[in-house]
Order: sequence, then C-alpha cells, then structure tokens
Amino acid sequence: MSIKSKLSNVGTSIFAVMTEMANKYNAINLSQGFPDFNVNPQLIDLVNFYMNKGYNQYAAMPGVLELRKILSKKINELYGRFYDAENEITITAGATQALFTAISLITNPNDEIIMFEPVYDSYAPAVVSNGGKPVSIKLNEKDFSIPWSEVENKISDNTKAIIINSPHNPTGKILSDDDIKNLEEIVKKRDIFIISDEVYEHIVFDSNRHISVCESEILYNKSFVISSFGKTFHTTGWKIGYCYAPEYLSKEFRKLHQFIVFAVNTPIQYAYVDFLRDQNNYLTVSEFYQKKRDYFIHLMEKSRFKLLKTEGTYFQLMDYSNISNKNDYEFSEFLTKEIGVAVIPLSSFYNSQYDKKIIRVCFAKKDEILKQAAEKLSRV
Repeated sequence: MSIKSKLSNVGTSIFAVMTEMANKYNAINLSQGFPDFNVNPQLIDLVNFYMNKGYNQYAAMPGVLELRKILSKKINELYGRFYDAENEITITAGATQALFTAISLITNPNDEIIMFEPVYDSYAPAVVSNGGKPVSIKLNEKDFSIPWSEVENKISDNTKAIIINSPHNPTGKILSDDDIKNLEEIVKKRDIFIISDEVYEHIVFDSNRHISVCESEILYNKSFVISSFGKTFHTTGWKIGYCYAPEYLSKEFRKLHQFIVFAVNTPIQYAYVDFLRDQNNYLTVSEFYQKKRDYFIHLMEKSRFKLLKTEGTYFQLMDYSNISNKNDYEFSEFLTKEIGVAVIPLSSFYNSQYDKKIIRVCFAKKDEILKQAAEKLSRV
C-alpha cells in the first residue's frame, strides 16, 4: 500500500532542522521564534486557579464566551471595529490552526492564493494540500515593501485570496496607510478574500502603530484576521490563538474548526480572560521588545554584520555579505557548528531561488543569552 502525498515537495521545517542542529552542537538557539524567558507568574497562577476550580472539561466549540467578549472589546478599542463575540470571534489551537482553517475553507482546486516572499512556511502547504496554487510575489529587495503594481499584474480569474502578514515574519516590516489603500484598490471590485496574519500586532517599534485590515471598511468585509496569545504573552507552547471575521465568514470557519480541533484548552482560556482585563499586559509588550531589539543592536555594533531595519516582531535580519561568500544555509550551518549560534537562512522563506547573504535571528531571549550570542557573532 502507498499514499499519494499531498505535500510531496515538503520536508522537515527549517526551524526544526536548525533547532536540532543547535541541540547537537550545543549552540545558542537564536533560530526558532520563541522566548526563552518565563511567563508572567500571575498568568501561571490564574491557569492553576482555574484548573483547581475544575475548569478542565471541553470549552464551547467557538471558545469561552467571556474570552470572546473581552477580545471584542479589545479589538474595538484598538482598531475601531466591532466584532460580535457570539458569532464573529473564534478561539483556535494556535494561529497556525486558524491559518490552516481559513485557507482550507476558501481554497478549492485550481484557486490561486497570492502570498509574499519571504513568506512564513505554513501558508503554501495549506494552499497546496487543498488543491490550490500558491502565487508568490517577492517583496522589494531594498526595503521589503510590497510591489503593488506586480500584485495587480498577478491577479487572474482564479485569484481567490491574498495573504498578508504584518508585522511581517521574517523581515519585521509593517503595513503603512498607503499599503492599505493599495490593497483596497485591488480587491474592492473583485471577489478576493484577505487572510491577515497579525500575530505580532503588539510588537511594533519606534512609536509606530499596528494597522489592522479590519480598520478598512472595504477590507473588513472580506477578511479573516488572525492573532495569537502566544506571541503577546510569551506562551507559544500553549498554542492558543483566535480568528475574527464577519459572521458569514466565521460561520464557514467554524464548520471546519469543529472537526479539526473542536475546542481549545479550557483553563487557559479563562486565565486569559482575567489577564486581559489589565490592558498593560498587552499594551507594554512593544516597549519590552523594543528594549530587547535595541540592546541586541548595541551589542552587535562592532561586528561585521549589517543589521537591517526591523519595525516589528522579535526578529532581526542580518546581512553577512562582508563576511562570507557562502550561501545562507551553509553560513547558518557554519555559525551553528563552528561559532555556536544557531540562526535561520532567509532563503528558507522563499519558494524560488534566493541568495542575498541574509540570516534571521530571534532576539526574544534573556539579556545574558543575547550578550553571549553577540560576543560569539562579533568574532566572525
């Protein structure tokens, strides 16, 4: 017996590969995007409280209603858009599940889904596994902005959706008002959906603000917006996210959601309800990570790496073209095995050929770890 693979060209994720390599060579792991510091003790206490109170059985399929209500309030306060807690917000088993569910429900065989390279690695496999065709457009090499004229040219009768990601992993780029206007012009007269990956919404730097697609009247009615508690509260291992969309989209979203996971961790949902009541728990996250970014930039000042501008997320791109002619995978392997710091080659975020001598590091680490890593990297 044999299985016809739905993802015949997909291997092991680069994040798993580099983490395994980091463990094997006892390297500092700046590759995989997760914080190495602990969760707020108050949040852990809240989870324990609700576990001990007996909140350990299935939650409602769309998520704990109290959590959806407080998210509705939060979204409205931040972006001026009301989503009905009952019918338009769904709690998911992480943002990746939300992305897969949204992509699956809109993608039929031969549908084209536009996405931007460098691209997060879960988008294209979700499209392909549902019989769709990923249409990749490279961000401008100079500043990783979106080439909107090329997007317009790539639209076809088969275009079903555009996936956007802001703040953007891996580049740290954030959408501007002009980007929103360009996106509006492209989709306003077409039946094209938007899947907006906004998991780093609370990690934006230099007094900028995150612009959500839901703020646009035109985009709101066509969009699935996806976010993550894990990125905001340093709880990536808890795997809880959420999706908000107009009722007609959320209704279809939930049809698939109920058969993929049905319900999400109950006591943690109740803990998040209490934790979200204090707005400082999410409104101060940008400041926290900007200090991390600035500290790492300071540590790397005397290195031979060129650090590119990052406007959000907890990732930093570094140009090593003054250091080596190795391709970025070979150079990442060298750094891990010989220097003792694991990083991610930027080419792993491209489906097409790419070698611009750039790597990605995660600075969501303890200060002492960043210092140790920077000392090693500055010797290269």
